Amino acid sequence: MINGIGKPVRRKEDGRFLQGQGRYTADVNFDDQLHLAVLRAPVAHGKINSIDTRAAAALPGVVTVITCDDLEKAGYGEMPCVTPTFNVDGSKQHLPPHWILAKDKMAYFGEPVVAVVAETRLIAKDAVELIELDYQDLPAVPSISLAAEEGAPLVWDDVPGNQACHWVFGDKAAIDAAFSEAAHVVSLDAVQNRLTPSAMEPRSVVADYDPGKDTYTVYLSNQNPHIERMITCRTTMPFLEEYQLRVIAPDVGGGFGSKSPQYSENYLCLYAAKLTGKPVKWVGERSESFVSDTHARDHVTQASMAVAADGKILAIKSAHLADLGAYSAIFGPLVPTVLYATMLSGVYTVPAVYAECKLMYTNTVPTDAYRGAGRPEAAYTVERLVELAAEAVGIDAIEMRRRNFIPADAFPYPTCTGHTYDSGDYHQCLDKALKAIDYDGFAERQHAAAAEGNFRGIGMCVYTEVAGVGPSQPAVMMGSEIGFYEVTTVRVNPDGSVTVITGAHSHGQGHETSFAQVVADKLNVPLESVTLIHGDTGEVPYGTGTFGSRSISLGGGALVLSLDKVIIKCKKIAAFALESTPDKIDFIDGFFKVKDSDRIMAFQEIANLAYVPGAKFPIEELEPGLEETSFFDPPNNTFPGGCHICEIEIDADTGKPSIVNYVAADDFGVVINPMIVDGQVHGGLAQGIGQALFEHTIFDQDTAQMLTGSFLDYCMPRADDLPSFTVQTIENTTPSNPLGAKGCGEAGAIAAPAAVVNAICNALKPLGVNHIPMPATSEKIWLAINAARSRIG
Repeated sequence: MINGIGKPVRRKEDGRFLQGQGRYTADVNFDDQLHLAVLRAPVAHGKINSIDTRAAAALPGVVTVITCDDLEKAGYGEMPCVTPTFNVDGSKQHLPPHWILAKDKMAYFGEPVVAVVAETRLIAKDAVELIELDYQDLPAVPSISLAAEEGAPLVWDDVPGNQACHWVFGDKAAIDAAFSEAAHVVSLDAVQNRLTPSAMEPRSVVADYDPGKDTYTVYLSNQNPHIERMITCRTTMPFLEEYQLRVIAPDVGGGFGSKSPQYSENYLCLYAAKLTGKPVKWVGERSESFVSDTHARDHVTQASMAVAADGKILAIKSAHLADLGAYSAIFGPLVPTVLYATMLSGVYTVPAVYAECKLMYTNTVPTDAYRGAGRPEAAYTVERLVELAAEAVGIDAIEMRRRNFIPADAFPYPTCTGHTYDSGDYHQCLDKALKAIDYDGFAERQHAAAAEGNFRGIGMCVYTEVAGVGPSQPAVMMGSEIGFYEVTTVRVNPDGSVTVITGAHSHGQGHETSFAQVVADKLNVPLESVTLIHGDTGEVPYGTGTFGSRSISLGGGALVLSLDKVIIKCKKIAAFALESTPDKIDFIDGFFKVKDSDRIMAFQEIANLAYVPGAKFPIEELEPGLEETSFFDPPNNTFPGGCHICEIEIDADTGKPSIVNYVAADDFGVVINPMIVDGQVHGGLAQGIGQALFEHTIFDQDTAQMLTGSFLDYCMPRADDLPSFTVQTIENTTPSNPLGAKGCGEAGAIAAPAAVVNAICNALKPLGVNHIPMPATSEKIWLAINAARSRIG
């Protein structure tokens, strides 16, 4: 099959995007629509004394002004967290009420306080400026370190010490025993810098209400339309049944996790649409994205590794503070706990892992999942410790890794953290990456850089991650309020064309092409004859959405199951038409053929017969139509892995790091489209390198005001900051889904931070510098170089 699985087919969807024919939420317009603007908290912590909206309401063109009281009277509830975690004693974490609009007090700079609905967007924004907000400043908590200090101001009066939860994982006695027996113990103080997800498309919402049917339709930039509907109807708008709300997520210009949470603007538009009787639209500006979209990472970690004299890893322990921001977002507590701790054994045969996490509230934007979500943090901790351990033992860092790799013949491998890794070969990934970067020639290149007065280093990250999360039952038993299955319907039309209806959602991943390739491969139909429908709860019966590299493993898994059902029914139809039995029908290259005969029918003929059955078709045995639906709940997660190697050169006079070469050798299982996979890896690398070298969301340490509220202050990587990447794949098929695919979307963001920082530390090793905290800016590196030179004299 020329366009089937494994082929580098150009993306079907790119034509309309490149021609400006994409349809994003901001492109959705109604003739009589109104516009919504939001007054946001001007301080990070303040008690609301009064809100005077009279001047705003009196402005010509203003239709209504909305406060928290209005929403409460209408029966609106809170925005929930669906993954709360639990304390050491089994009690549930503290979950302060998270209202759509601030009630009584403001908890972070940018929190929505009042909304204005007007005839135009400019009028709505002007009216916001007329609202008189009287408030009393309260002491603000700008960071987790300050939040944890004794006597620190409280974000919430009923949350002592600002600690939402004290979560522990692992066998403390086993850890203590391992560390007591260790020949070497190495320790790491690490900071996971706070990141601002910056999708190309800012969030936007358009809501409409039908009074005759008492139903709502909402268009929004969202990764998980069905979860959005479910949570809305169960919690935030509990007076609604799910059939009364249709959620449509059209083309979405990037999500990376930040378009999964519940957001105030969604509900404000829904409320205003019913109140005014007209569609209501809100389009976020980039400056609003910085202060209203969920942030990510922001952990302070103390980790240690116990190592035997021969370099074998005995145990890893980690204790960290994790910043939830002012509220617990939808997946916020899950990231620094389960998703982090269970991956702390990495790719190694580690006998014991122990993790302790204190989830803290601060007066900052809430944090939630962002590309990788817990796995970049775990890979960074483990791979930095491995480098330090190799130095302590006195062996090469590559040899240190090889001595501890899980052997290829040990899979499926049960880890000490409770996972069972599906498949892998880390030696193969490492060897392939070493060859691609010409590791044997590095010493010569390093010598040449030194001759120019510069520092050159090489660093790597050998990682694995958990993706395609499932099955649902254990997750629900651990506190999740959502399942992790996926749903896909295959509808074969009378002309032989195929419509795929999936609960997975594409926001840049190329689903229209990849899913079509699977169909083309299985049914031997042209790629152009396959259409994908997704992102609409009115068209898609159900689904969970896209996050955690789950689309092709779960949505694709459900697709394969449905295609198998279609083929089974086609064989029944062919059996009746060809006067045979289904067990004697073969499906070969798009044709159904009776074994050992010349009787044969094309797939397109079978499709037509399914809808126009002949007289020989007994309806009690074979109903008309050719459409099948499958729910796929995987028996296990998938575990992509690989080796990334970064070569970096540092200007000795300025401290500026330049990535001169970057190689990735990843195991993603079966690859559906190599070109799409390469693009996914490239994008993840840009984000991972951004964290390692550039990006950092900063708050004033007195007022908790955001200081990096635009791209003038928040440093995103530019094109000339990145090299041409060398990307390679290894296919170790996973048994966890029918396709054998593991997922690829987060690899770059997971591996790059550790690989880049390890390269920097390797470059500065002659100066005795063994750690640079992220982001490793030129200034930090320059200061470290000069401090080291001062020590050396």
